[in-house]
Amino acid sequence: MQTVLVAGGAGFIGSHLCKSLLSDNFRVICIDNFITGDKNNLKDQLQDQNFKLIEADIAEKLPQSLFAEKIDYIFDLASPASPNKKSPRSFINHPIETLRANSFGVYNLLNLAKEKSAKLLYVSSSEIYGDPLISSQKEDYFGNVNPNGIRSVYDEGKRFGEAVTMAYFRKFDLDIRIIRIFNTYGPNMQVDDGRIISNFINQAIANKPLTVYGSGKQTRSFCYVSDMVEGLKNAMFSQKSKGEVFNLGNPKEMEVLEMANLIKKMTKSSSEIIFEELPEDDPKRRNPDISKAKSVLGWEPKITVEEGLEKTIEYFRSL
Repeated sequence: MQTVLVAGGAGFIGSHLCKSLLSDNFRVICIDNFITGDKNNLKDQLQDQNFKLIEADIAEKLPQSLFAEKIDYIFDLASPASPNKKSPRSFINHPIETLRANSFGVYNLLNLAKEKSAKLLYVSSSEIYGDPLISSQKEDYFGNVNPNGIRSVYDEGKRFGEAVTMAYFRKFDLDIRIIRIFNTYGPNMQVDDGRIISNFINQAIANKPLTVYGSGKQTRSFCYVSDMVEGLKNAMFSQKSKGEVFNLGNPKEMEVLEMANLIKKMTKSSSEIIFEELPEDDPKRRNPDISKAKSVLGWEPKITVEEGLEKTIEYFRSL
């Protein structure tokens, strides 16, 4: 049985990935420091004899027990990811931890992969494109990023994570791949993570005002979590992904205000929509070009936004 290490495996996407890998008959080791992850996300996995949880910070020295393990694959999803400064889980409220996870943390996992001759997948972000001057964004676009703005701890952290990952590929021929994730949603999102969909759904089911930042004309693309997990697995286990960078996301572009109205309609909410000031450096457009993922990985999202929202609304209603 092959063993997969998932860093950040108690987080939203990481917990779904752990569950999926267990169902694919892998042994799974999850490492998480629970800054933004939640042990409740792993309640099913903890019942599985092929699952092991290690509470530790990858930005510190990795636990010695990991080096005694046989590890074949490493997924690195360990980083705060929400940009909403009102959320206690956001990278804006964890700036140093975010930078450390995407520098020391990535470095430590790359060295572990080198020692174990393991394949490594680094989860980067669409945020490396900053506030893009082109749409849709392709992997060869260098981006338009403020290097010292309030969001730079995440944007530049992810850009550094990509740089050090590629350095290990070029210097040591390490078997790596980089995935740039675009907005993802679904069950296991935290109520207080401050992201667009969780915010809107929780406000709508409580009949509280839906908070739209700016005019709401800015766009995002929303990928359901099961599609994202399939994309991550395809990228890791493909024979053609070594040394490559892929966008993963839903190419259907939606205005934020359009999403607010759709969630209001689907929840039958009486909420009004209110507008607040657009945060600093908030990107105006987000739309992935996924032609490379389609041609090389044979991947594209299958779940429609309406289907995904239905499952996500049901999840938040159950909390």
